[in-house]
Amino acid sequence: MFRFVEGSVAAAAVFGLAACAPSNESACAVPDASEAGLDGALVHVRYLADDALEGRAVASRGERCAGDYIAGFFESLDLEPAGEGGSYFQAFQIRTGSRLAAPGTLAISPDQGGEGNPWEMADDTWRPFGFSAAGSVEGHLVYAGYGTGPSGDGLEEIPEVEGGVMVVESGTPDGDGGSLYADPHFKGNVAQGSGAAALLVLLAEGEALPELANEDRPVLRIPVVAVSGSAAEEVREAARSGAATARIDAQVEPAFSEARNVVALLPGSDPALADEVVIIGAHYDHLGYGGAGSLDPDAREIHNGADDNASGTAGLLEAARILSETSPARPIVFIAFSGEERGLVGSAHFVAEPTTPIESAVAMINMDMVGRLRDNTATVFGMATAAEWEELVTSINQRQSEPLNLVYLPDGYGNSDHSSFYGAGMPVLHFFTNTHSEYHRPEDDWGTINGPGLDRVAALAADIAQELAGSPEAAEPVFLTLVEAPQPEPSEGGRGYGPYFGSVPDMGYTGFGVRLSGVREGAPAAAAGLQAGDVIVAFGGQEVGDLYQYTYALRDMKPGDAVDVIVERDGRRVTLQAVLGERR
Repeated sequence: MFRFVEGSVAAAAVFGLAACAPSNESACAVPDASEAGLDGALVHVRYLADDALEGRAVASRGERCAGDYIAGFFESLDLEPAGEGGSYFQAFQIRTGSRLAAPGTLAISPDQGGEGNPWEMADDTWRPFGFSAAGSVEGHLVYAGYGTGPSGDGLEEIPEVEGGVMVVESGTPDGDGGSLYADPHFKGNVAQGSGAAALLVLLAEGEALPELANEDRPVLRIPVVAVSGSAAEEVREAARSGAATARIDAQVEPAFSEARNVVALLPGSDPALADEVVIIGAHYDHLGYGGAGSLDPDAREIHNGADDNASGTAGLLEAARILSETSPARPIVFIAFSGEERGLVGSAHFVAEPTTPIESAVAMINMDMVGRLRDNTATVFGMATAAEWEELVTSINQRQSEPLNLVYLPDGYGNSDHSSFYGAGMPVLHFFTNTHSEYHRPEDDWGTINGPGLDRVAALAADIAQELAGSPEAAEPVFLTLVEAPQPEPSEGGRGYGPYFGSVPDMGYTGFGVRLSGVREGAPAAAAGLQAGDVIVAFGGQEVGDLYQYTYALRDMKPGDAVDVIVERDGRRVTLQAVLGERR
Protein backbone atom coordinates (compact mmCIF):
# COMPACT_ATOMS: atom_id res chain seq x y z
CA MET A 1 0.00 0.00 0.00
CA PHE A 2 1.24 3.48 -0.87
CA ARG A 3 1.62 6.13 1.78
CA PHE A 4 0.60 8.97 -0.50
CA VAL A 5 -2.01 11.68 -0.06
CA GLU A 6 -5.51 10.76 -1.10
CA GLY A 7 -5.71 10.25 -4.85
CA SER A 8 -1.97 9.83 -5.39
CA VAL A 9 -2.22 6.09 -6.04
CA ALA A 10 -4.48 6.78 -8.99
CA ALA A 11 -2.20 9.58 -10.11
CA ALA A 12 0.76 7.22 -9.99
CA ALA A 13 -1.01 4.88 -12.35
CA VAL A 14 -1.80 7.78 -14.67
CA PHE A 15 1.73 9.14 -14.93
CA GLY A 16 3.16 5.68 -15.49
CA LEU A 17 4.50 3.84 -12.49
CA ALA A 18 4.68 0.65 -14.53
CA ALA A 19 6.09 2.15 -17.73
CA CYS A 20 7.34 5.41 -19.11
CA ALA A 21 8.13 6.35 -22.70
CA PRO A 22 11.02 8.74 -23.27
CA SER A 23 10.80 10.89 -26.38
CA ASN A 24 11.43 8.84 -29.51
CA GLU A 25 12.52 5.89 -27.39
CA SER A 26 10.99 2.57 -26.43
CA ALA A 27 9.16 2.48 -23.11
CA CYS A 28 10.97 1.64 -19.89
CA ALA A 29 8.81 -1.23 -18.66
CA VAL A 30 9.20 -1.63 -14.91
CA PRO A 31 7.20 -3.85 -12.54
CA ASP A 32 4.44 -2.04 -10.70
CA ALA A 33 5.79 -1.63 -7.16
CA SER A 34 2.29 -1.63 -5.69
CA GLU A 35 1.87 -5.23 -6.79
CA ALA A 36 5.03 -6.14 -4.85
CA GLY A 37 3.48 -4.77 -1.67
CA LEU A 38 6.05 -1.96 -1.34
CA ASP A 39 5.35 1.21 0.58
CA GLY A 40 6.59 4.77 1.05
CA ALA A 41 9.74 6.03 -0.64
CA LEU A 42 10.83 2.46 -1.44
CA VAL A 43 8.23 2.47 -4.24
CA HIS A 44 10.31 5.08 -6.06
CA VAL A 45 13.58 3.28 -5.40
CA ARG A 46 12.10 0.12 -6.89
CA TYR A 47 11.27 1.98 -10.08
CA LEU A 48 14.45 4.04 -10.43
CA ALA A 49 16.76 1.09 -9.65
CA ASP A 50 15.14 -1.36 -12.05
CA ASP A 51 17.31 -2.94 -14.76
CA ALA A 52 15.01 -1.43 -17.39
CA LEU A 53 16.51 2.00 -16.67
CA GLU A 54 20.01 0.61 -17.32
CA GLY A 55 21.72 2.47 -14.51
CA ARG A 56 20.39 5.96 -15.38
CA ALA A 57 23.63 7.13 -17.02
CA VAL A 58 23.57 10.84 -17.76
CA ALA A 59 21.85 11.71 -21.06
CA SER A 60 20.83 8.08 -21.60
CA ARG A 61 17.44 6.56 -22.37
CA GLY A 62 17.17 5.35 -18.77
CA GLU A 63 18.00 8.79 -17.39
CA ARG A 64 15.32 10.29 -19.60
CA CYS A 65 12.76 7.78 -18.45
CA ALA A 66 13.66 8.45 -14.81
CA GLY A 67 13.27 12.18 -15.42
CA ASP A 68 9.81 11.64 -16.93
CA TYR A 69 8.85 9.54 -13.89
CA ILE A 70 9.98 12.27 -11.47
CA ALA A 71 8.16 14.98 -13.42
CA GLY A 72 5.04 12.82 -13.50
CA PHE A 73 5.09 12.41 -9.75
CA PHE A 74 5.56 16.16 -9.21
CA GLU A 75 2.57 16.73 -11.49
CA SER A 76 0.47 14.21 -9.54
CA LEU A 77 1.07 16.36 -6.42
CA ASP A 78 -0.08 19.50 -8.29
CA LEU A 79 3.35 21.09 -7.93
CA GLU A 80 3.99 23.79 -10.51
CA PRO A 81 6.50 23.22 -13.33
CA ALA A 82 9.59 25.33 -12.61
CA GLY A 83 11.90 24.33 -15.44
CA GLU A 84 12.20 25.96 -18.83
CA GLY A 85 9.32 27.00 -21.05
CA GLY A 86 6.60 26.09 -18.60
CA SER A 87 7.87 22.51 -18.24
CA TYR A 88 9.39 20.56 -15.36
CA PHE A 89 12.68 20.20 -17.25
CA GLN A 90 15.88 22.22 -17.48
CA ALA A 91 18.01 20.89 -20.30
CA PHE A 92 21.78 21.20 -20.56
CA GLN A 93 24.40 19.81 -22.87
CA ILE A 94 26.95 17.36 -21.54
CA ARG A 95 29.80 15.64 -23.27
CA THR A 96 29.01 11.97 -23.70
CA GLY A 97 31.96 10.83 -25.79
CA SER A 98 33.95 11.51 -28.92
CA ARG A 99 33.80 10.40 -32.54
CA LEU A 100 35.89 10.37 -35.67
CA ALA A 101 34.81 13.29 -37.82
CA ALA A 102 36.64 11.98 -40.90
CA PRO A 103 39.29 9.41 -41.85
CA GLY A 104 42.77 10.39 -40.72
CA THR A 105 46.35 9.67 -41.66
CA LEU A 106 49.41 8.40 -39.79
CA ALA A 107 52.57 8.14 -41.89
CA ILE A 108 56.23 7.65 -41.01
CA SER A 109 59.10 8.83 -43.20
CA PRO A 110 62.89 8.65 -42.83
CA ASP A 111 64.52 12.01 -42.34
CA GLN A 112 66.08 13.59 -45.40
CA GLY A 113 68.93 11.41 -46.56
CA GLY A 114 67.87 8.54 -44.33
CA GLU A 115 67.36 4.96 -45.40
CA GLY A 116 63.98 3.38 -46.12
CA ASN A 117 60.77 4.45 -47.75
CA PRO A 118 57.83 6.46 -46.40
CA TRP A 119 54.97 4.26 -45.25
CA GLU A 120 51.40 4.89 -44.18
CA MET A 121 49.80 2.84 -41.44
CA ALA A 122 46.66 0.81 -42.06
CA ASP A 123 43.50 2.15 -40.45
CA ASP A 124 43.16 -0.89 -38.17
CA THR A 125 46.58 -0.34 -36.58
CA TRP A 126 46.07 3.13 -35.09
CA ARG A 127 43.36 5.40 -33.72
CA PRO A 128 43.22 8.77 -31.97
CA PHE A 129 42.17 8.76 -28.33
CA GLY A 130 38.84 10.42 -27.60
CA PHE A 131 40.62 13.26 -25.78
CA SER A 132 42.94 13.94 -28.74
CA ALA A 133 43.03 17.36 -30.33
CA ALA A 134 41.95 17.47 -33.96
CA GLY A 135 44.38 18.64 -36.61
CA SER A 136 47.40 17.86 -38.72
CA VAL A 137 50.98 17.99 -37.46
CA GLU A 138 54.38 16.86 -38.68
CA GLY A 139 57.41 16.42 -36.49
CA HIS A 140 60.60 14.55 -35.69
CA LEU A 141 60.03 11.33 -33.71
CA VAL A 142 61.43 11.41 -30.16
CA TYR A 143 61.36 8.21 -28.11
CA ALA A 144 60.55 8.90 -24.43
CA GLY A 145 60.27 5.52 -22.71
CA TYR A 146 57.06 5.44 -20.68
CA GLY A 147 56.65 9.21 -20.82
CA THR A 148 55.64 9.66 -17.22
CA GLY A 149 57.70 12.73 -16.43
CA PRO A 150 59.97 13.41 -13.47
CA SER A 151 57.88 11.14 -11.24
CA GLY A 152 58.42 8.19 -13.55
CA ASP A 153 60.70 7.22 -16.41
CA GLY A 154 62.26 9.11 -19.24
CA LEU A 155 60.82 12.57 -19.76
CA GLU A 156 63.59 14.48 -18.01
CA GLU A 157 66.08 12.82 -20.37
CA ILE A 158 64.30 13.77 -23.60
CA PRO A 159 66.45 16.14 -25.67
CA GLU A 160 64.87 18.98 -27.60
CA VAL A 161 61.34 17.63 -27.59
CA GLU A 162 59.92 21.04 -28.50
CA GLY A 163 57.92 20.63 -31.70
CA GLY A 164 58.65 16.91 -31.97
CA VAL A 165 56.29 13.94 -31.98
CA MET A 166 56.81 12.12 -28.69
CA VAL A 167 56.64 8.31 -28.75
CA VAL A 168 55.93 6.47 -25.48
CA GLU A 169 55.07 2.99 -24.31
CA SER A 170 51.67 2.30 -22.78
CA GLY A 171 51.52 1.45 -19.09
CA THR A 172 54.40 1.88 -16.64
CA PRO A 173 57.80 0.20 -16.22
CA ASP A 174 56.52 -1.92 -13.32
CA GLY A 175 53.36 -2.99 -15.15
CA ASP A 176 50.95 -1.19 -12.83
CA GLY A 177 48.08 -0.57 -15.22
CA GLY A 178 46.01 1.13 -12.53
CA SER A 179 48.62 3.79 -11.84
CA LEU A 180 48.04 7.42 -12.71
CA TYR A 181 51.24 7.26 -14.78
CA ALA A 182 49.75 4.51 -16.97
CA ASP A 183 46.83 6.72 -18.00
CA PRO A 184 47.21 7.90 -21.64
CA HIS A 185 45.49 11.15 -20.69
CA PHE A 186 48.21 11.80 -18.13
CA LYS A 187 50.90 10.95 -20.69
CA GLY A 188 49.25 13.38 -23.11
CA ASN A 189 49.39 16.13 -20.49
CA VAL A 190 53.08 15.42 -19.94
CA ALA A 191 53.74 15.53 -23.69
CA GLN A 192 51.95 18.81 -24.31
CA GLY A 193 53.59 20.32 -21.24
CA SER A 194 56.99 19.41 -22.69
CA GLY A 195 56.21 21.21 -25.94
CA ALA A 196 55.57 18.13 -28.08
CA ALA A 197 53.46 18.66 -31.19
CA ALA A 198 51.80 15.24 -30.81
CA LEU A 199 52.04 11.97 -28.89
CA LEU A 200 52.09 8.38 -30.15
CA VAL A 201 51.29 5.73 -27.51
CA LEU A 202 52.57 2.26 -28.41
CA LEU A 203 50.12 -0.34 -27.16
CA ALA A 204 51.31 -3.59 -25.62
CA GLU A 205 50.63 -6.90 -27.35
CA GLY A 206 46.94 -7.76 -27.13
CA GLU A 207 45.97 -4.25 -25.98
CA ALA A 208 42.96 -2.95 -27.90
CA LEU A 209 42.75 0.35 -29.71
CA PRO A 210 40.84 2.98 -27.71
CA GLU A 211 37.07 3.32 -27.92
CA LEU A 212 35.92 6.88 -28.49
CA ALA A 213 32.21 6.65 -27.71
CA ASN A 214 32.47 6.91 -23.91
CA GLU A 215 35.50 9.21 -23.62
CA ASP A 216 34.49 12.34 -21.72
CA ARG A 217 37.78 13.67 -20.36
CA PRO A 218 38.93 17.15 -21.43
CA VAL A 219 40.33 17.46 -24.93
CA LEU A 220 44.06 18.14 -24.99
CA ARG A 221 45.81 20.68 -27.21
CA ILE A 222 47.81 18.11 -29.18
CA PRO A 223 46.88 14.97 -31.14
CA VAL A 224 47.29 11.80 -29.05
CA VAL A 225 47.22 8.56 -31.03
CA ALA A 226 47.41 4.87 -30.09
CA VAL A 227 49.37 2.46 -32.30
CA SER A 228 49.02 -1.31 -32.03
CA GLY A 229 50.47 -4.61 -33.27
CA SER A 230 53.42 -4.78 -35.65
CA ALA A 231 52.91 -1.11 -36.51
CA ALA A 232 53.81 -0.20 -32.93
CA GLU A 233 57.10 -2.10 -33.23
CA GLU A 234 57.95 -0.31 -36.47
CA VAL A 235 57.22 3.10 -34.91
CA ARG A 236 59.34 2.16 -31.90
CA GLU A 237 62.31 1.29 -34.12
CA ALA A 238 61.87 4.45 -36.18
CA ALA A 239 61.74 6.63 -33.06
CA ARG A 240 64.75 4.96 -31.47
CA SER A 241 66.74 5.50 -34.66
CA GLY A 242 66.47 9.23 -34.14
CA ALA A 243 66.08 9.74 -37.87
CA ALA A 244 62.37 9.62 -38.68
CA THR A 245 59.45 11.99 -39.00
CA ALA A 246 55.72 11.43 -38.43
CA ARG A 247 52.83 13.05 -40.24
CA ILE A 248 49.57 12.86 -38.30
CA ASP A 249 46.09 13.91 -39.32
CA ALA A 250 43.68 13.21 -36.45
CA GLN A 251 40.05 14.10 -37.10
CA VAL A 252 38.31 13.48 -33.77
CA GLU A 253 35.64 15.65 -32.20
CA PRO A 254 33.65 15.62 -28.95
CA ALA A 255 30.03 14.43 -28.99
CA PHE A 256 27.39 16.09 -26.81
CA SER A 257 23.94 15.00 -25.66
CA GLU A 258 21.10 16.57 -23.73
CA ALA A 259 20.64 15.87 -20.02
CA ARG A 260 17.87 17.27 -17.84
CA ASN A 261 17.29 18.58 -14.35
CA VAL A 262 13.70 18.20 -13.12
CA VAL A 263 12.35 21.23 -11.24
CA ALA A 264 9.03 21.79 -9.46
CA LEU A 265 7.66 24.58 -7.26
CA LEU A 266 5.34 24.68 -4.26
CA PRO A 267 4.35 28.38 -4.22
CA GLY A 268 4.57 30.41 -1.04
CA SER A 269 1.58 32.22 0.38
CA ASP A 270 3.39 35.42 1.45
CA PRO A 271 4.17 37.74 -1.52
CA ALA A 272 6.78 39.56 0.57
CA LEU A 273 8.79 36.31 0.78
CA ALA A 274 8.37 35.25 -2.86
CA ASP A 275 12.11 35.30 -3.63
CA GLU A 276 13.16 33.57 -0.40
CA VAL A 277 12.97 30.04 -1.71
CA VAL A 278 13.84 26.89 0.22
CA ILE A 279 15.47 24.29 -2.03
CA ILE A 280 15.40 20.51 -1.61
CA GLY A 281 17.44 18.44 -4.06
CA ALA A 282 18.91 15.07 -4.96
CA HIS A 283 20.63 13.69 -8.03
CA TYR A 284 18.98 10.90 -9.99
CA ASP A 285 21.71 9.90 -12.47
CA HIS A 286 24.11 7.00 -11.91
CA LEU A 287 26.83 5.07 -13.78
CA GLY A 288 24.90 3.14 -16.42
CA TYR A 289 26.90 0.03 -17.26
CA GLY A 290 29.86 1.07 -15.11
CA GLY A 291 33.26 1.90 -16.52
CA ALA A 292 34.73 5.18 -15.33
CA GLY A 293 33.59 5.81 -11.75
CA SER A 294 32.77 2.19 -10.99
CA LEU A 295 34.65 0.46 -8.20
CA ASP A 296 34.30 -2.69 -10.27
CA PRO A 297 35.46 -1.16 -13.60
CA ASP A 298 35.89 -4.47 -15.39
CA ALA A 299 32.25 -5.45 -14.77
CA ARG A 300 30.30 -4.13 -17.75
CA GLU A 301 27.04 -4.68 -15.94
CA ILE A 302 24.13 -2.46 -15.06
CA HIS A 303 24.90 -0.33 -12.02
CA ASN A 304 21.40 0.37 -10.67
CA GLY A 305 22.54 2.81 -7.99
CA ALA A 306 19.72 2.07 -5.57
CA ASP A 307 21.42 3.89 -2.70
CA ASP A 308 23.40 6.19 -4.98
CA ASN A 309 21.12 7.87 -5.61
CA ALA A 310 17.71 6.38 -6.23
CA SER A 311 17.40 6.62 -2.43
CA GLY A 312 17.97 10.38 -2.34
CA THR A 313 15.63 10.90 -5.28
CA ALA A 314 12.98 8.79 -3.56
CA GLY A 315 13.54 10.84 -0.40
CA LEU A 316 13.05 14.01 -2.44
CA LEU A 317 9.76 12.70 -3.84
CA GLU A 318 8.56 11.61 -0.39
CA ALA A 319 9.46 15.04 1.02
CA ALA A 320 7.55 16.64 -1.86
CA ARG A 321 4.53 14.49 -1.01
CA ILE A 322 4.66 15.55 2.64
CA LEU A 323 5.16 19.23 1.88
CA SER A 324 2.49 19.33 -0.83
CA GLU A 325 -0.04 18.99 2.01
CA THR A 326 1.18 22.22 3.63
CA SER A 327 0.75 25.91 2.83
CA PRO A 328 4.23 27.41 3.25
CA ALA A 329 4.85 31.14 3.54
CA ARG A 330 8.03 30.86 1.48
CA PRO A 331 8.16 28.95 -1.82
CA ILE A 332 9.78 25.50 -1.82
CA VAL A 333 11.67 24.35 -4.92
CA PHE A 334 12.25 20.64 -5.56
CA ILE A 335 15.11 19.74 -7.92
CA ALA A 336 16.23 16.33 -9.19
CA PHE A 337 19.67 16.83 -10.74
CA SER A 338 21.36 14.90 -13.50
CA GLY A 339 25.10 14.90 -14.15
CA GLU A 340 26.16 14.61 -10.51
CA GLU A 341 28.26 11.53 -11.21
CA ARG A 342 30.08 13.52 -13.88
CA GLY A 343 31.12 16.24 -11.46
CA LEU A 344 28.01 18.05 -10.12
CA VAL A 345 27.28 19.25 -13.66
CA GLY A 346 23.49 19.56 -13.32
CA SER A 347 23.53 21.45 -10.03
CA ALA A 348 26.32 23.72 -11.26
CA HIS A 349 24.24 24.47 -14.35
CA PHE A 350 21.18 25.27 -12.26
CA VAL A 351 23.15 27.61 -10.01
CA ALA A 352 24.62 29.38 -13.06
CA GLU A 353 21.31 29.57 -14.92
CA PRO A 354 18.50 29.17 -12.36
CA THR A 355 14.97 28.69 -13.65
CA THR A 356 13.59 30.30 -10.51
CA PRO A 357 15.21 33.17 -8.55
CA ILE A 358 17.76 31.94 -6.01
CA GLU A 359 19.63 35.15 -5.14
CA SER A 360 17.71 35.33 -1.84
CA ALA A 361 17.37 31.59 -1.27
CA VAL A 362 17.16 30.65 2.39
CA ALA A 363 18.95 27.27 2.20
CA MET A 364 19.49 24.12 0.16
CA ILE A 365 18.84 20.65 1.61
CA ASN A 366 20.44 17.73 -0.24
CA MET A 367 19.91 13.97 0.06
CA ASP A 368 22.51 11.63 -1.43
CA MET A 369 22.83 8.00 -0.33
CA VAL A 370 20.20 7.95 2.40
CA GLY A 371 18.95 4.41 1.88
CA ARG A 372 21.17 2.44 4.27
CA LEU A 373 20.20 3.68 7.73
CA ARG A 374 22.05 1.50 10.24
CA ASP A 375 22.11 1.70 14.03
CA ASN A 376 19.56 4.51 13.65
CA THR A 377 22.44 6.82 12.65
CA ALA A 378 22.60 9.40 9.86
CA THR A 379 25.25 12.02 9.08
CA VAL A 380 24.39 15.65 8.38
CA PHE A 381 27.02 17.69 6.56
CA GLY A 382 27.02 21.48 6.37
CA MET A 383 26.22 22.12 10.01
CA ALA A 384 28.70 25.01 10.16
CA THR A 385 27.27 26.76 7.10
CA ALA A 386 24.66 28.57 9.21
CA ALA A 387 24.93 29.64 12.83
CA GLU A 388 21.40 28.43 13.54
CA TRP A 389 21.62 24.92 12.08
CA GLU A 390 22.55 22.91 15.16
CA GLU A 391 19.79 24.26 17.36
CA LEU A 392 17.22 24.05 14.56
CA VAL A 393 18.10 20.54 13.33
CA THR A 394 18.41 19.14 16.85
CA SER A 395 15.05 20.56 17.89
CA ILE A 396 13.21 19.26 14.82
CA ASN A 397 14.84 15.83 15.10
CA GLN A 398 13.71 15.53 18.71
CA ARG A 399 10.13 16.19 17.61
CA GLN A 400 10.17 13.17 15.28
CA SER A 401 8.23 10.10 16.41
CA GLU A 402 11.54 8.19 16.25
CA PRO A 403 14.45 10.64 16.51
CA LEU A 404 17.57 9.71 14.58
CA ASN A 405 21.06 9.58 16.02
CA LEU A 406 22.59 12.42 14.02
CA VAL A 407 26.30 12.89 13.48
CA TYR A 408 27.03 16.54 12.71
CA LEU A 409 29.88 17.52 10.37
CA PRO A 410 30.67 21.17 9.59
CA ASP A 411 31.78 21.21 5.97
CA GLY A 412 29.49 22.64 3.28
CA TYR A 413 31.68 21.53 0.40
CA GLY A 414 31.70 17.92 -0.66
CA ASN A 415 31.16 15.40 -3.42
CA SER A 416 27.48 16.05 -3.94
CA ASP A 417 25.19 18.76 -5.25
CA HIS A 418 24.94 20.84 -2.07
CA SER A 419 28.51 21.97 -2.80
CA SER A 420 27.31 23.94 -5.86
CA PHE A 421 24.86 25.90 -3.71
CA TYR A 422 27.28 26.53 -0.85
CA GLY A 423 29.72 27.91 -3.41
CA ALA A 424 26.94 30.25 -4.54
CA GLY A 425 26.63 31.61 -1.01
CA MET A 426 23.76 29.83 0.69
CA PRO A 427 23.58 27.63 3.80
CA VAL A 428 23.31 23.92 3.04
CA LEU A 429 22.57 20.60 4.70
CA HIS A 430 23.45 17.22 3.25
CA PHE A 431 21.92 14.01 4.60
CA PHE A 432 23.91 10.78 4.23
CA THR A 433 23.62 7.31 5.80
CA ASN A 434 27.22 6.30 5.07
CA THR A 435 28.95 4.25 2.41
CA HIS A 436 29.08 0.46 2.07
CA SER A 437 30.73 -2.35 0.13
CA GLU A 438 28.17 -2.11 -2.72
CA TYR A 439 28.94 1.57 -3.39
CA HIS A 440 29.49 2.20 -7.13
CA ARG A 441 29.17 -1.50 -7.86
CA PRO A 442 26.48 -3.58 -9.62
CA GLU A 443 25.36 -4.95 -6.24
CA ASP A 444 23.87 -1.61 -5.15
CA ASP A 445 20.31 -2.76 -5.87
CA TRP A 446 16.89 -1.94 -4.48
CA GLY A 447 16.66 -4.99 -2.20
CA THR A 448 19.47 -3.60 -0.03
CA ILE A 449 17.55 -0.43 0.88
CA ASN A 450 16.16 0.20 4.37
CA GLY A 451 12.76 1.54 3.34
CA PRO A 452 11.48 2.64 6.77
CA GLY A 453 14.83 4.30 7.48
CA LEU A 454 14.66 6.16 4.17
CA ASP A 455 11.16 7.39 5.03
CA ARG A 456 12.41 8.76 8.35
CA VAL A 457 15.30 10.66 6.76
CA ALA A 458 12.92 12.10 4.15
CA ALA A 459 10.44 13.12 6.86
CA LEU A 460 13.16 14.90 8.84
CA ALA A 461 14.38 16.75 5.72
CA ALA A 462 10.77 17.73 4.91
CA ASP A 463 10.16 19.01 8.45
CA ILE A 464 13.33 21.13 8.33
CA ALA A 465 12.24 22.57 4.98
CA GLN A 466 8.78 23.27 6.39
CA GLU A 467 10.27 25.10 9.38
CA LEU A 468 12.41 27.22 7.05
CA ALA A 469 9.50 27.93 4.72
CA GLY A 470 7.27 28.98 7.60
CA SER A 471 3.54 29.32 7.55
CA PRO A 472 1.08 32.19 7.10
CA GLU A 473 0.42 32.07 10.85
CA ALA A 474 4.10 32.37 11.87
CA ALA A 475 4.86 35.65 13.58
CA GLU A 476 8.33 35.81 12.03
CA PRO A 477 10.05 33.64 9.40
CA VAL A 478 13.23 31.74 10.22
CA PHE A 479 16.42 33.45 9.03
CA LEU A 480 19.80 31.75 8.73
CA THR A 481 23.20 33.39 9.07
CA LEU A 482 25.65 32.11 6.44
CA VAL A 483 29.08 31.25 7.82
CA GLU A 484 32.17 29.76 6.22
CA ALA A 485 32.84 26.20 7.37
CA PRO A 486 36.29 25.48 8.82
CA GLN A 487 38.66 22.94 7.33
CA PRO A 488 37.46 19.48 8.40
CA GLU A 489 39.30 18.00 11.35
CA PRO A 490 41.53 14.98 10.68
CA SER A 491 39.89 11.62 11.24
CA GLU A 492 41.33 8.15 11.64
CA GLY A 493 40.75 5.86 8.71
CA GLY A 494 40.31 8.74 6.23
CA ARG A 495 41.20 8.27 2.60
CA GLY A 496 43.19 11.51 2.25
CA TYR A 497 46.83 11.44 1.21
CA GLY A 498 49.47 13.71 -0.28
CA PRO A 499 49.52 17.51 -0.44
CA TYR A 500 46.55 19.64 0.55
CA PHE A 501 45.65 23.01 -1.02
CA GLY A 502 42.03 23.62 -0.03
CA SER A 503 40.52 25.01 -3.22
CA VAL A 504 36.98 24.14 -4.33
CA PRO A 505 36.70 23.94 -8.14
CA ASP A 506 33.63 25.21 -9.97
CA MET A 507 32.59 21.97 -11.67
CA GLY A 508 30.38 23.76 -14.18
CA TYR A 509 33.17 25.91 -15.65
CA THR A 510 34.14 24.96 -19.21
CA GLY A 511 36.71 27.60 -20.08
CA PHE A 512 40.51 27.37 -19.90
CA GLY A 513 41.86 26.82 -16.41
CA VAL A 514 40.11 25.88 -13.17
CA ARG A 515 37.70 28.42 -11.75
CA LEU A 516 37.13 28.31 -8.00
CA SER A 517 33.70 28.38 -6.43
CA GLY A 518 35.26 28.70 -3.00
CA VAL A 519 38.33 28.33 -0.79
CA ARG A 520 38.32 26.49 2.52
CA GLU A 521 38.90 28.70 5.54
CA GLY A 522 42.37 28.23 7.02
CA ALA A 523 43.62 26.18 4.05
CA PRO A 524 46.87 26.93 2.18
CA ALA A 525 44.82 28.37 -0.71
CA ALA A 526 43.16 30.85 1.63
CA ALA A 527 46.48 31.79 3.25
CA ALA A 528 47.91 32.47 -0.22
CA GLY A 529 45.06 34.85 -1.00
CA LEU A 530 43.03 32.80 -3.47
CA GLN A 531 39.32 33.54 -3.53
CA ALA A 532 36.08 32.44 -5.16
CA GLY A 533 35.99 33.44 -8.82
CA ASP A 534 39.74 33.08 -9.38
CA VAL A 535 40.71 30.96 -12.38
CA ILE A 536 43.89 28.93 -11.80
CA VAL A 537 45.93 28.80 -15.04
CA ALA A 538 49.28 27.60 -13.68
CA PHE A 539 50.33 25.69 -10.58
CA GLY A 540 53.88 25.01 -9.47
CA GLY A 541 55.28 25.90 -12.90
CA GLN A 542 52.84 23.64 -14.77
CA GLU A 543 50.13 24.97 -17.05
CA VAL A 544 46.61 24.24 -15.86
CA GLY A 545 44.07 24.07 -18.66
CA ASP A 546 41.48 21.90 -16.93
CA LEU A 547 40.74 20.00 -13.73
CA TYR A 548 42.73 16.95 -14.85
CA GLN A 549 45.89 19.02 -15.37
CA TYR A 550 45.33 20.68 -12.00
CA THR A 551 45.10 17.27 -10.34
CA TYR A 552 48.25 16.06 -12.10
CA ALA A 553 50.16 19.18 -11.04
CA LEU A 554 49.08 18.86 -7.42
CA ARG A 555 50.01 15.17 -7.31
CA ASP A 556 53.54 16.05 -8.38
CA MET A 557 53.95 18.07 -5.17
CA LYS A 558 54.38 17.04 -1.55
CA PRO A 559 53.33 18.61 1.76
CA GLY A 560 55.53 21.57 2.66
CA ASP A 561 56.33 22.50 -0.96
CA ALA A 562 56.22 26.21 -1.77
CA VAL A 563 54.48 26.76 -5.11
CA ASP A 564 53.61 29.69 -7.34
CA VAL A 565 49.95 29.78 -8.32
CA ILE A 566 48.93 31.97 -11.25
CA VAL A 567 45.28 33.00 -11.37
CA GLU A 568 43.19 35.17 -13.64
CA ARG A 569 41.31 37.74 -11.59
CA ASP A 570 39.30 40.67 -12.93
CA GLY A 571 40.90 40.40 -16.36
CA ARG A 572 44.53 40.20 -15.24
CA ARG A 573 46.95 37.52 -14.13
CA VAL A 574 48.07 37.47 -10.51
CA THR A 575 50.87 35.30 -9.09
CA LEU A 576 50.37 34.06 -5.54
CA GLN A 577 52.64 31.95 -3.33
CA ALA A 578 51.34 29.02 -1.30
CA VAL A 579 52.86 26.43 1.01
CA LEU A 580 51.05 23.12 0.64
CA GLY A 581 49.68 21.38 3.70
CA GLU A 582 49.13 17.70 4.35
CA ARG A 583 45.85 16.17 3.25
CA ARG A 584 43.80 15.06 6.24
